Amino acid sequence: MAANALTPGIVAGRLTPEDYARNFADLHPRLDAHEARVEADRCYFCHDAPCITACPTSIDIPLFIRQIATGTPEAAAATIFDQNILGGMCARVCPTETLCEEACVREAAEGKPVKIGQLQRYATDTLMAAGGHPFTRAAPTGRRVAVVGAGPAGLACAHRLAMKGHEVVIFDARPKPGGLNEFGIAAYKTPDGFAQAEVAWLLEIGGIALRAGTALGRELTLEALRAEYDAIFLGIGLGGVNALGAPGEEKEGVEDATGFIAELRQAGDLRALPVGRDVVVIGGGMTAIDAAVQAKLLGALNVTLVYRRGRARMNASRYEQDLAASKGVRIITNASPVAVHGNGAVREIEFEYTDDDLRPTGERFRLAADQVLRAIGQRLAGADLPEREGGKIRVSGAGRTSLARVWAGGDCAAGGDDLTVTAVAEGRDAAEDIHAMLMAEG
Repeated sequence: MAANALTPGIVAGRLTPEDYARNFADLHPRLDAHEARVEADRCYFCHDAPCITACPTSIDIPLFIRQIATGTPEAAAATIFDQNILGGMCARVCPTETLCEEACVREAAEGKPVKIGQLQRYATDTLMAAGGHPFTRAAPTGRRVAVVGAGPAGLACAHRLAMKGHEVVIFDARPKPGGLNEFGIAAYKTPDGFAQAEVAWLLEIGGIALRAGTALGRELTLEALRAEYDAIFLGIGLGGVNALGAPGEEKEGVEDATGFIAELRQAGDLRALPVGRDVVVIGGGMTAIDAAVQAKLLGALNVTLVYRRGRARMNASRYEQDLAASKGVRIITNASPVAVHGNGAVREIEFEYTDDDLRPTGERFRLAADQVLRAIGQRLAGADLPEREGGKIRVSGAGRTSLARVWAGGDCAAGGDDLTVTAVAEGRDAAEDIHAMLMAEG
């Protein structure tokens, strides 16, 4: 967001170049070979490993850790990529503390799980740095599949279909691929252009054409795609952002957290990115946490995250909540916005305390704010779509929609939990179902 006369508190260059470099450095630098071997040796290699069950992509975690322990990280990476082709990104952004690591036997016994996420990153980074692609395409099938959306679900679907020998065309509305991984995740989780490097590596499988800047409902219609392609996968994410529903939210300085994060991720020079002095973020999910932490890292003096329910109901994990607090973000719970105050631009935002059932208590307070970031959920945008359920595309089985030969997965599909790793699993499983259908037809 560019500063203007109405928002004098939103300015760029609050910190020194050294501060920006330090603040946005890699959150968890990769393990070296010795550290990885030592950590891998902590694994019990459970026969009925609960960590596998807890992983949405069902990676054979004990196997890949054993491969690291025996000095073959490239083999470990192949084990990971066989189930999760975006295993490098997932190692960086997955809430492992509430998935595989929470299920780890050492977590239950000692309160100190095996560092599965960091071991996964070590293995996948090692293979990707070595060059080459661990998979090869099957013989061409002559079938063509359209994938709409180049986010985690679409990329996973496209890769699996290409590996099976199908020709795939990925359409994406943005100027570059990656979806959430490129535009919606905190910069300190995926620095040094990793998202684009991972896409380029994934496309080495061959058989995938990418058409950026092409959106469903703008340059494309579902009807035309169904006429041209043998199957379609929709991984379009959620384009709309929910409103606060509070008087005054149209004032200058009130913006969507998703736009704030996307602008930061695409910024060539963080010193040129303006941020407020007093920033208020409204929401309790990962987008809210990422926006709040990055506002603080950009130099905001006061950053407050306000969530309408209690801490236990926040979608962001306790680890992420603690990370925000460690960076100086103040977290207020059980409060909902009721009004945005200011003459043209926001100056204060007023809240009312609520109980966990969102019943107002009658007690109100105000926070000074020159920048307010909305992170209260997104919604599916677009009319030319299959039947919906709960505001998302209704799916059955491995992503089948109400329309023949049309599948969906990721955030746009009903029933998911809005995680990168879940989107990958849904894209992969839809690809297997598409392949089975196409091959059954002969």
